[in-house]
Amino acid sequence: MSTTATRSAPRIWLARRPPAAGAAVMATGIVSVALHLAGHETTSRVVLALACAAWLGLAVNFVSLLLTDLAKWADRAGTPGALTAVAATTVVGTRFALLGWTSLAAAGLALAALLWPTLLVLVVRNWGRRMPGAVFLGCVATEGLAVLAATLGTTTTTAWLVHAALVPFWLGLVLYLIALFRFDPRQVARGAGDHWVAGGALAISTLAGAKLLAAARTDMYLWTDDVQSVLHDVTVGLLALDLAWYAVLAVAEVVWPRVDYDVRRWSTVFPLGMTAAATLSVSAAITVSWLDGPGRALAWVAVAAWLAVAAGAVAAARTELRSIAREPAGVRSTARR
Repeated sequence: MSTTATRSAPRIWLARRPPAAGAAVMATGIVSVALHLAGHETTSRVVLALACAAWLGLAVNFVSLLLTDLAKWADRAGTPGALTAVAATTVVGTRFALLGWTSLAAAGLALAALLWPTLLVLVVRNWGRRMPGAVFLGCVATEGLAVLAATLGTTTTTAWLVHAALVPFWLGLVLYLIALFRFDPRQVARGAGDHWVAGGALAISTLAGAKLLAAARTDMYLWTDDVQSVLHDVTVGLLALDLAWYAVLAVAEVVWPRVDYDVRRWSTVFPLGMTAAATLSVSAAITVSWLDGPGRALAWVAVAAWLAVAAGAVAAARTELRSIAREPAGVRSTARR
């Protein structure tokens, strides 16, 4: 095995990552957020560093493909997994906002807002019937904008950002309903991991609602008490639906176990972490202290799932890197193109 082949293998491996690989950043970022909300700041920052490193790797791959092979980029951009680029950016940006790194958070919001309409249109055009859980990523990416805008608006006391967050919040719920009628319910038993996004989309919608409620409790005057009451009821209802999905999907994992690693398993970790973050955020936003305990427990469930999937990802990557290093030079060259 040549030294050149060994050195080029990581670049080829990265170039071969499917769009769904962005779920790894989403999962890692939201676990960092959940740990922060649970009071484990040091661990949260370590996990955030991993999320940032993964985001940078995927961003390089995204831009490289856009500049070198527009046709292939457009083909990938039309798949539901492409929206993980938007969702991952908003999740990492939200963690930056919680740290007070407002410039980075604002840059993330601007980038996500720029990518969102193009990718959403490309993805929605290819929606069909009986789709996997990735169909809910339209809702996830949209609600991610609401979460980041509301969090950043609260951190910087910028009322117009919070008002703007209302648009993707309600639009995300509409996209969820549309996706629900296109989701194949058999995925609950057969899905490779992304079927959990059916619940994760509700979880991020709940988190967006909680962030809007929290923003209204600051010194900013945002809307009337009637609007606040509607947001309260919708957010609580979303949390109840999210926890119901969580229970159904957890039982399905026991009844129909799927233990082999698949990159789509990162789309399982994301809803686990998002449900924990949503539960803890709702607990704080509406002052329901008894939700704090379950939220903290769910955060550790998400950490355990993250560790298990990460171990599977590392093992799969090592196997693939060895395989790439053994490939003839012509095959590796084709893969790079």
